[in-house]
Amino acid sequence: MAKITEKILLEKSSPKTNKLDQIKTLNLSRMGLRSEDLPVPLLSKLCSLEQLDLSGNMLQEIPKGLCLPCLKILNCSNNDMEDVTSLEALRNIEELRLEDNLYLTVNDEHKVIFLLPKLRMFNGKDISSTAHHIRHGSTEILRKRVIGLWERSFTLPDPITTQSLAAVEKSFVNAVQSQIKYGPSSLSDYTKWRLEMIANEYFKSLTCSEEGSKVTDITPTKENETDLGGNSVTSPQKRTRNNTEVSAEASPRKSSRLASAAPAEPSPRKSTRVPSTPQKTDPILSSPRKHARMTNVDTLEGSPRKSSRLENISQKVVSKTESPRKASKSPGISMPTSRPAKCESPRKTAKDQTTAQQSKQTTADTPRKTTRVKLRVPQEPVSLQPFHVLQCHSRQDSPDDFSTQLWACAFEPLLECSGGDVRGGSRTVATCGGETLCVIDCESGHVLKKYKVPGEEFFSLAWSTVLMSRTGGSTRPCNILAAGGKRGLVKLIHPRVNLAFGEFRVSRRAISIMRFSPRNVSFLFTGTYENKIFLWDIGGLDRDYNFKISKLLVLETCSTPLHLSLLPTSPDTHLLSACDDGLCVFDIELSKNTQKRNEEMEIVFPVYKKKDKKNTYRTIDGLSFLSDDIVASKSHMQGSIYLWSWSATRASWNGRKKEVAAVVLAELQWSSTDVPYLSLGTCPGYGYVVCGDEQGSLWMYHITDTMMENFKSGKTISATEVLEWPSPVRAGKGALEGPSINSIAMDPDLQYLVALTDKNMAVVWKRENH
Repeated sequence: MAKITEKILLEKSSPKTNKLDQIKTLNLSRMGLRSEDLPVPLLSKLCSLEQLDLSGNMLQEIPKGLCLPCLKILNCSNNDMEDVTSLEALRNIEELRLEDNLYLTVNDEHKVIFLLPKLRMFNGKDISSTAHHIRHGSTEILRKRVIGLWERSFTLPDPITTQSLAAVEKSFVNAVQSQIKYGPSSLSDYTKWRLEMIANEYFKSLTCSEEGSKVTDITPTKENETDLGGNSVTSPQKRTRNNTEVSAEASPRKSSRLASAAPAEPSPRKSTRVPSTPQKTDPILSSPRKHARMTNVDTLEGSPRKSSRLENISQKVVSKTESPRKASKSPGISMPTSRPAKCESPRKTAKDQTTAQQSKQTTADTPRKTTRVKLRVPQEPVSLQPFHVLQCHSRQDSPDDFSTQLWACAFEPLLECSGGDVRGGSRTVATCGGETLCVIDCESGHVLKKYKVPGEEFFSLAWSTVLMSRTGGSTRPCNILAAGGKRGLVKLIHPRVNLAFGEFRVSRRAISIMRFSPRNVSFLFTGTYENKIFLWDIGGLDRDYNFKISKLLVLETCSTPLHLSLLPTSPDTHLLSACDDGLCVFDIELSKNTQKRNEEMEIVFPVYKKKDKKNTYRTIDGLSFLSDDIVASKSHMQGSIYLWSWSATRASWNGRKKEVAAVVLAELQWSSTDVPYLSLGTCPGYGYVVCGDEQGSLWMYHITDTMMENFKSGKTISATEVLEWPSPVRAGKGALEGPSINSIAMDPDLQYLVALTDKNMAVVWKRENH
């Protein structure tokens, strides 16, 4: 029985009528329709139809031959669309939605904008200005190159026959598509599609003049061309279940269970979605090839070889917040300022806070006495001073934005170049929050690069040093940055040359955390809100930034993974995953045949025994290795940080039960806050554990060999130092109160420490050298 009948059309239409030709609006959403279920002759009777909703079905394409001359609004979101060329017949469409079609790419969106000359609203965004570039921008450049190739390498056959013309035409089109390069590799499919049109048009013009139009079946062309040179274009948001904008809300820390959020939420973490604003592009660095500049493009999920185009802004100055001690010279915030002010902050030790903090005791049944680990770290603690306060993730670059939450930061690794010299990294840190990624020079406080993806909310990022092919077969290392968030897409960026060169889809849910393997530098772990961790191999890069993506493992977690750690000495054997409901350990050896795996064991902690109706203490929201064996971790509302031994814990596991008690070495006194998701950071080379609190303070623990030897069971260890929030001052607003510190990163030499807050402020602390 046909799914679509005249009776169904009349029932689902408005205004209510008994004549098909009077229907103005039709809703056929969520009916499980496939392309073959849409009867073209019947639907073509809807000659007055203006709005059609086909969302939530299983359509792979719009049936060819469908004629709806009055159709202006079409919703095909959340389908299985693979081809958009059939939309050309609906040339009067003014508004179109194609979100959540997994197989469509940025090439398809260019085709849609080109094929529909009246389209002005695409996925809820006005594309009037950018559509002009898509339809008119690069026609002459491509046409000149096509004509130049013909004049250099081709002539019409003599004598002219249908067969000889067909052979020359085929050879010419193939040469045009393979030899003419223009625009970024992300648009290579679209470029070939348009070049074929232009080549056929030009060849037809030659044959018409020479042969009196004897040759038929030449593919018609359009008069317009798209701009492939990096012009801004809005792309569909894919796999976003709820497209309504979310107002600025409270921190997701109001709830300790992100995983319990309804799947329809557009973002597991609350954030305001803001339309993009034009920015200046970086005039300094450029791609070594003809890739487009990273512009303000909200990219689609596409082929792993297709590069994303994101907004790139090089800002020598950004919004900086000044310290109260500098306010007399430079009152308030000057946006932008030419040089960030150094700000000093009073300090207090953990002893000063004993009245406010309660000493935490661990249960006696957890051993702390067996493992002796040599840390070999400097005995003298370091001294840090607040150096810069940056407000560089603001929505619409507004200096009044103190609500965007910053989630993750990581220092760029040192890059070993040819000749053994080392450059880059150490002082360069990447930060993410809201719809932007920033790359910051910690010394100058300048934002070197800024990438914006409107509608995205970035939750995690990771650096890796991969090999790129060079002419002649040699390779060179380059630092790339991967970032992901609520859209479930991983963006791959080469910041040094201003290029967002690729993207691939990880999940229909948001990405919560990601980590590259330090040994297999192309291996990327991604944790998602569908309670899974995926291991991907992105391989190496060729000279045009093409890469191949392959999925190696799928790890099933008990809840949302919040942090991932690999064993420092054997990162290819086990993965530790701190989750919303416990800490899981996975066997990740690829020599085993099983691709989908559950956790090998779960590590449990003494604090779990304190569980009550309000809290189980099972949210592990901090995890990092302090040495090759010592792990620092904490649970939400624990009020302390555990140091425990991986090797001793592993050795105590009998292999039968999944649960194994952590062999706790020490317990570090920390804030008694009930705010979750305040992650900790470690600096193994200097023996430091650092964790921020809900008032903007940094709790610093200098863990030395001597301290480890003197640890006593059942006694919490006070912080070596607690650095207070620097209380920056903004003109007209006074001192800004201390926010929650969401994330912390330290460079390997502990010259800089970066703390990210839930109030759109990134604080750079610098080490004092005596």
